[in-house]
Amino acid sequence: MNKEKTWVHLRDSFWFLPVIYSLFAILSVSLVTMIDLWMTPSIKENIPAIFLMGNSSAQAMYGALITGILTMTTISFSTIMVVLTTYTTQFSPRTLQDFMRSRVTQHVLGVYSFGIVYVLITLLLLGEEKNKALLSPFITAVVAIICLGFFVLFIHHSSRFVQVNNLIGQIRSSTSKVIHKTYREKDYVERTEWDEEDINHRKRYEKRAIYAQRSGYTQGVMMQPLIKWAKQHNVLLEANFFVGSYIQKGMPLFYYWSEEETKIKEEWGEGYVWLGNERTDLQDIEFSLQKLVEISVKAISPSINDPHTAINCINRIGSLLAELGEVYEPIRYYADDDNELRIILEPLSYREYLYKSFYQMRIYGKHDISVMTGILEALYKIALVNREAIKKDVWEFSEYIMRSVDDDKLERLDREYYDDQVAKLKQACS
Repeated sequence: MNKEKTWVHLRDSFWFLPVIYSLFAILSVSLVTMIDLWMTPSIKENIPAIFLMGNSSAQAMYGALITGILTMTTISFSTIMVVLTTYTTQFSPRTLQDFMRSRVTQHVLGVYSFGIVYVLITLLLLGEEKNKALLSPFITAVVAIICLGFFVLFIHHSSRFVQVNNLIGQIRSSTSKVIHKTYREKDYVERTEWDEEDINHRKRYEKRAIYAQRSGYTQGVMMQPLIKWAKQHNVLLEANFFVGSYIQKGMPLFYYWSEEETKIKEEWGEGYVWLGNERTDLQDIEFSLQKLVEISVKAISPSINDPHTAINCINRIGSLLAELGEVYEPIRYYADDDNELRIILEPLSYREYLYKSFYQMRIYGKHDISVMTGILEALYKIALVNREAIKKDVWEFSEYIMRSVDDDKLERLDREYYDDQVAKLKQACS
C-alpha cells in the first residue's frame, strides 16, 4: 500500500530525476574509464587522432567544461526563481506545481547534474601518465554539447511557460487528462445506485469509526487495494471525506460495519488514503479547475485589470466542464468482483463543480459585464453539448449567476448583448 504512495511522491519530487541522472553519470564514468584502461591502448591505432587527447590537454578542457556547465546551471536556477516569482505574484501559487513538476524542467536539471558529476569524477580519475591517449575527453565534450542543447531548450521552455495563455493551455490539457482518467473504465465495479435493502442489511451491525492520525489534504484513494482489503475482512466502508477535502487529526476517516468483531488499527486508513500538506491534481478535478479560477480572479482584480485573461480562463473552464458533463456519473458505490458492496464514497455533484468554478468570479466580476457575459456564454456551450440532466443543473446555476447582474444599470448596448446571451442560454437549456 505505502509502496505505491511512496513511489508517486518520489516520482513527482523535484530531486528524483537529478539523482537518477547522477547515478547514471557514475555508471557512465565507470564504463568510459574501463574503455580507456583496457580497450583504447589496443585499438588506438585504428581511432582517428581527433577522438584522442593527452592528460594535460584533458585537464585544461575539464576545467573549462566544469565552469561552463556550472554557469548554465546557475542561470537555469535563476530562471526558475524568476518564473516562480512571476507565477506567485501574477497567476496563482497553486500553479507553481505545474512548472516544478514539468518533466522538461526536471529532465534539464537532471542533464546538468549528469554533466557536473560526470566531468568531476572523470577529472578525479584522470591518471598521471601525460603521454597516454584517452578517449574520455571527446566523450566529455559531447556531454557538454548535450548540456548546452538542454540549456537552450530550458530557456525556450521557461519563456513559453511564463506566458499566461500557454500556462492556461497546459492546465486545461492536464485537467482534461485527470477527468478522463477518473471516469475511464475500471477493473472494479462502480455504481451510481444500489439496493437500499442490501445497504441497510449490511449496516445492521454496530457502526465503528477509523480516525485520522494526522491532518492533511486527501490527495487520492487507492480504490482497488481498498476494495480487496474490505473483501478480505468482509467489511463495508463508508468514507467521511471527498478527494481534495482537508482532514483534521482525530476526525473519522471511515465508518465501517462488520458481522465479526473486526478491529482496525487507527493508522490503517493512511495506507489507502494519501494525505499531504497540499492538494494535488492526481485525482482531484476540483483542484485542477481551481487553478484556472484563481488566475481569472486575479486577472480581474484592480491591481492587474486584465479581463481578457479572465475570459480566456472562463472559456477553458467551460470547455472542461463540458467534457466533464459528457462522462460525469455520480458514482458512490464500489463493489468487489463478487458484486458485494464494499465502499461508499460520496462524490461531488456536477452542480458543485459548476459552483466551485464560477462563484468567486460572480463575487469579484459582477460589475464587469464582459466577465459576466463570458460566464453565461460558457454555460451556454456546456448546455449545448450535454444531456438533459446537465442542462437542468446549468440553467439553475445560471439563474444564480444572472441574479448578481444589475441589468437596470446597464447601458443599452451592454443590455442588448447581455439579453442576447441570456436568450441563447435559455434556449440551449430548454
